[in-house]
Amino acid sequence: MADDHDTVAKEFNEAVNMAPAELEKWLDSDDSKRVGYKGGDGEGSGESVGHKSGRRIVEIKRTKKADLSDDDYAHMKKVVSYVHRHLAQKGPAKDKETSDWRYSLMNWGHDPLKD
Repeated sequence: MADDHDTVAKEFNEAVNMAPAELEKWLDSDDSKRVGYKGGDGEGSGESVGHKSGRRIVEIKRTKKADLSDDDYAHMKKVVSYVHRHLAQKGPAKDKETSDWRYSLMNWGHDPLKD
């Protein structure tokens, strides 16, 4: 992935296929809060990495491009990498709609059922 901001923004907008309001609604759900990495043992009681990323994605999507920081672009690159890596796993053959695989992707702003 290229480092220039225009390319990063384009790839981010392709990877994140959920609107900010749609993502916020999802992040409020119990399923969203249940999935994802929550610490070294996977049993941490805090917010998952993906859930926290989802909140950041909403902020980025609502920020004017001219006001995005280098840190925002770094996070956008992280989101693109995560979505591409996770999609490559293909998810479960059955029950994809209610799978943790899909729910985890949705925390990162991508609903694979929209593809």
